[in-house]
Amino acid sequence: MLKALIVDDEPWVLEGLRIMVDWEKSGFELCGEALNGPEALRLIELHQPDLVLTDINIPVFNGLELITRLNQSMARPPRFVILSGYDDFQYARTALRQRVEQYLLKPVDEEELEDLLGRLSTIITSEIASIDEQQQKQAGIIGSLLNRLIQGEDEGDFRLVASSLIKLPADSELLGILADPPSAAGHLRQLAHSCFPAELTCSFQDSAERAGLLLQSEGISRESLKAGITGLQQELEKLLLEPVAVMVSDRMAGIESVKEIYLQLLEMQKLRYSAEQGGVFFHSEFKRSGRAGGREQVTFTDLLDKVKAGELQEIEPCVRELFRLYSQQQYSVEAVQAGIAHLEMNLCRLAAEHSGDPAAMMKGHQEAWGSLGELSDYSRLGAYASGLCNTAAAYLAQLQEANEGNTIYNVIRYVDQEFRNKLQLQELARQFHMNPAYLGQLFRKETGRSFSEYLNVKRIEAAKALLKRTELKISDVAAQVGFSNTDYFIDKFKGIAGVLPSVYKNSDHSKQL
Repeated sequence: MLKALIVDDEPWVLEGLRIMVDWEKSGFELCGEALNGPEALRLIELHQPDLVLTDINIPVFNGLELITRLNQSMARPPRFVILSGYDDFQYARTALRQRVEQYLLKPVDEEELEDLLGRLSTIITSEIASIDEQQQKQAGIIGSLLNRLIQGEDEGDFRLVASSLIKLPADSELLGILADPPSAAGHLRQLAHSCFPAELTCSFQDSAERAGLLLQSEGISRESLKAGITGLQQELEKLLLEPVAVMVSDRMAGIESVKEIYLQLLEMQKLRYSAEQGGVFFHSEFKRSGRAGGREQVTFTDLLDKVKAGELQEIEPCVRELFRLYSQQQYSVEAVQAGIAHLEMNLCRLAAEHSGDPAAMMKGHQEAWGSLGELSDYSRLGAYASGLCNTAAAYLAQLQEANEGNTIYNVIRYVDQEFRNKLQLQELARQFHMNPAYLGQLFRKETGRSFSEYLNVKRIEAAKALLKRTELKISDVAAQVGFSNTDYFIDKFKGIAGVLPSVYKNSDHSKQL
């Protein structure tokens, strides 16, 4: 929808034009009304309308002077229509020299005005489309030149041609700006012109479709630069309704520095983990934070433990903390890839131990997240690791549920057969590929007793049989049923059987059994 603004010193005229004309039908929306020259000038500079309808006789300075000032001050002034009660050829001739489309006499005929607005809507829309197309072509040429410079093409002749077309003096001070996510590309160039002079910026788009700017920064103070880029980042977030990160390179000299500028931007983008982390990131500050302090060893051990334990809610926070440390200490992408590959190997081993199919698990994960070797930045590597752990945890839970009935039956049968040997819940859990705490819960659910209670009852029942049928010493009986400490055996026997082993051995009750 095109924007229109009306100027008249009579409020009833403004109200009549607002109500009488079907602006939307003609392709316009009213963006403002003014009663005098200065107010009109302020509103036009603020709203940038496509069409201004103005009376000639307005306070402070008249409508013709308003048009003259706007034509002189604006790079792309609006179109104008004069509404006047003066049928004066001199006024009309002056108006026609000032990019005025029509000179209408008051009272304005409604049908005549709407017909004029319809024709102007078509003309202005076509003009805007033509300008946009020309700017896109020019931006495409400049973007192509910058991309060739980014790739390292800087032979003398090409550099001269590029400098000329991009309009960069040979010794220009330059810095680069890169915005992420790629959806910022459609807005960056337009917003940049509201933060920095248009003649100092040129835009590009890299192979990953991220939007960037090359800014001639000489004469721009650090404070002004930071304020402009912060404003740019905030406006992008308002438009996109999502976090936007803006990376800023160091200042460098000459067009031959374009590749190095881009490499700095790319380095920051790769080592910025969270896609949800918006803000402005300066390369100089980024390097200082990376040099501070020694490097800690970052491993995926804690994350693997979360997966084993099935703690799904803890996986994402754990991944975030890991990549915060990676980013803080500036680990290379290759080092992070190696760590994730080791994590993959451990998760595949776990799946195999649970009688699962590691290849099927990894195939499903890679279909959703891509191949590890193709991921070249922290953000995508973090998402990959998080997805991998959630996939593995869900798959291991399925395998555990499928094996649950058979597994606990096999555990109980194993305890029944091997109770005379040294048995520990932790070792059984490892042997049967289960979480110890979960095995303990399942054991109680299936038998009605804790693991240690069940094991002691089993051993005491066997001890009763030996006491009844043999002449073995109490210490020998204890050893044969799995107790290494005789005193402990006697204590447990009395607790379960209600009498000491010696009393049980000599009682009539034991003989009857």
